[in-house]
Amino acid sequence: MKTPIKIMLTTAVIVCLFSLTASAQNTESSKGIKKIQALPRDLEIQLALSALPPYLRDSATVYVLNPDKGFEVARKGSNGFHAFVARNGDDAMRGAWPLKEYRDDILYPISFDEAGSKAQMLVFFDIAEMQAKGTPPEELKRIIQDRYKNNYYKAPERAGISYMLSPILRTYTNPDENENVITASVPHVMYYAPDVSNYDIGGMQPTPGGAYPFVILHGPHGYSIQFLGEKEREAVRKEYAEMLTRLCEIKKEWCLPKDQTLPANHHH
Repeated sequence: MKTPIKIMLTTAVIVCLFSLTASAQNTESSKGIKKIQALPRDLEIQLALSALPPYLRDSATVYVLNPDKGFEVARKGSNGFHAFVARNGDDAMRGAWPLKEYRDDILYPISFDEAGSKAQMLVFFDIAEMQAKGTPPEELKRIIQDRYKNNYYKAPERAGISYMLSPILRTYTNPDENENVITASVPHVMYYAPDVSNYDIGGMQPTPGGAYPFVILHGPHGYSIQFLGEKEREAVRKEYAEMLTRLCEIKKEWCLPKDQTLPANHHH
């Protein structure tokens, strides 16, 4: 009997694990809660817009993170696309492991179209707002997980797209299992695929440099993922070389790994 391949990892996780430009790092949680430090405003706006293709950037709505309040509009757009840099993504809310602290090194540039802004984007904004208000991390994770279980967060109302074309992201490698993180350069496109399986679209389990789409997060908040090709990925990294240098200078965890291959024992 044919059954769909079940891949219960988050978007960033899948992309990171099977990128040729990723480097896994196990990090130990330090004691105490780190306060998120805002990025330089111009850098944050540039990083947010890097999630979008060039022709959508000028007219997109862009948000910046106010560590004391949550996301705020930096520039109101007109084309229905929304871009921001999450400092704690929805993947931090997955798995049974306790979220004991808010990390200060997560970097998650993402964009949504109008449909996604009314659905998935709300999760990111709720997380940022609750963190800013001082909600303890373990409690925040419980709240978000309960909201998913109770269908508080709805699926997008129509087919649509979320671009994650930025040349860099840093997030959890396998949040269903643990709190290890990764830094990677893996530009990709996500299409909303509520209640669609890999079998439905002929999707395959992702492999390094894979050219074919696959589904993650089977269920109402599922996505079909499509990588950019290596030539396109290299062009994105070249376009944003100066931005990547600035990020690397701010925090060593935001330096793209020089080793362009995954460790031999790093696989799904």
